[in-house]
Amino acid sequence: MLPLGVRAAPPSGWRLMMVESPACHHCRAWHAQIGPGYATSAAGRAAPILHVDVDGPYPDGLALARRPWITPTFVLLSDGSEAGRIEGYVGQRYFYPVLEEMMRGAGLTLGA
Repeated sequence: MLPLGVRAAPPSGWRLMMVESPACHHCRAWHAQIGPGYATSAAGRAAPILHVDVDGPYPDGLALARRPWITPTFVLLSDGSEAGRIEGYVGQRYFYPVLEEMMRGAGLTLGA
């Protein structure tokens, strides 16, 4: 997570922004179950993860449909603009299928 008070530049390219909270049980589950392998997955290579605390700060220049308030929320970003959103953690079994469907729907091609 970004420490409070640190502002990042708007993300370029495709990114997956995970909005989370230290008190969030489902966020901790995602970190334990998905986090270790996300960067090497097809989805992780296509859209590297960007962690943001639900209370901010958010990177400058984001264009979101609305401010996330459920943790975790996964926002697919294309050059800083929201291209899709998953609110909540659907569990280890369904995370990648739901994420990859959202990515394909947004026009993001996943490699093998």
